[in-house]
Amino acid sequence: MKLGIVGLPNVGKSTLFNAITQAGAESANYPFCTIEPNVGVVAVPDKRLDVLEKMYNSRKKVHASIEFYDIAGLVKGASQGEGLGNKFLSHIREVAAIVHVVRAFDDENIVHVDGSVDPVRDIETINLELIFSDIEVLDRRIEKTVKLARSGDKKAKAEFELQERIKVHLEAGKPVRTLEVTEDEAEIIKGYFLLTSKPVLYVANISEEDLMNGSMENEYVKKIKEYATQENSEVVVISAKIEEELSSLDEEEKRELLADYGLEETGLDKLIHSSYKLLGLMSFLTAGEQEVRAWTINIGTKAPAAAGKIHSDIERGFIRAEIISYDKLVECGSEAAAKEKGYYRLEGKDYVMQDGDVVNFRFNV
Repeated sequence: MKLGIVGLPNVGKSTLFNAITQAGAESANYPFCTIEPNVGVVAVPDKRLDVLEKMYNSRKKVHASIEFYDIAGLVKGASQGEGLGNKFLSHIREVAAIVHVVRAFDDENIVHVDGSVDPVRDIETINLELIFSDIEVLDRRIEKTVKLARSGDKKAKAEFELQERIKVHLEAGKPVRTLEVTEDEAEIIKGYFLLTSKPVLYVANISEEDLMNGSMENEYVKKIKEYATQENSEVVVISAKIEEELSSLDEEEKRELLADYGLEETGLDKLIHSSYKLLGLMSFLTAGEQEVRAWTINIGTKAPAAAGKIHSDIERGFIRAEIISYDKLVECGSEAAAKEKGYYRLEGKDYVMQDGDVVNFRFNV
C-alpha cells in the first residue's frame, strides 16, 4: 500500500518526507527540486508491541509499515504537460491514496509558485489538474462504451449512463470520490483508475512559530478544514520543519521537545495513523519468544486470508485461529493466565479479524 505525498512546489513536501523516512530527500527553495519520486518505508507506531515484547521477553520486534512516495511539485497546466505534469500524473497513478500537503504559513523568504498563500486556491489547482486528466481518460472510455450501448448491449448502456454521471460531476469541478454511487458502481469505477477517485488526507503545514504559540488553528488551517469537510476528508496539522528536527533526535530528546511544545505525540505519528486508516488498514498481532509482530490487513479480512499474510502455506492448510484480544491479554498479564481463565477462543474460516487480535494459527499441510 503506497501513499503519494503531493502539493504545489515549496509547500513542505520534501521536508515532510525527510521527517517521515529520514531518507534525506533534497529540499530546496525552488520548484521541481524533486523529480523522481523518492520512496520511503516507515514503521506504523504501535505501543502494543512494546508491551507484548516485555510480556514474552521477545528477541525481536517488527512493526507494520507503510510506503510514502515524495512526488514532484505540480503547477497549473500539468494535465497538458506543464512543468513536470506528465511525470506527476504518472507517479500519482501508482499510489493507493494521496497525502496532499498544503501550505498554511506566511514566510516572505520562501517563494510561493503563485505569489501568495491561499490554501483553497492551492488545493483546487491540484484537484483541477487531476480532474482534467480524469475527463480525458473518461472520454476515451465513453467512446468505446457508447458503441456497445448503441448495439443494444444492456450492460454497456448502464455503464454509459454511469460514465455520463461521472463526467457531469467532474465538469462541475468535483472529484470522483465525492460522487454518490452504489457498491456495484464503485467496483466499476475502480477499473477506470481515475486519479480523483483516490482517497485524500490533507496535511496543513504550519510554521514553527504557530506551533510554539499553540496556534494549530490559524486562519489558513480553518479554510483547509472547511474544504476537507465538503468531501469527508481528514486534515492533519503539522509543522514539517519541526517534524524534521524531531526525526533526528533520540527518544528522550524527542519527548523533551514535544513537552516544550505541549504535545503528547509527534505530528508524524498522527499522520501515519491517519494514513493507515485512510487505506482501510488495521493490524493483527503475533507474539512469542522469537518475535512480536504487527501484520497489516484490510479491515474486513477473514482469518484464512490473514494467515496468508504470514505464509501462503498457513492459509492453504488453515484449520483454526486461536485468538485473544490484546486488551484481554494485557488485563491477564500473561498468556498462561489468559488460557487459565479461558479467554482464548478458537475461530474458523468465516471469522472476520479485528484490530489488535493476538493470533496463533493452526494449520496442516
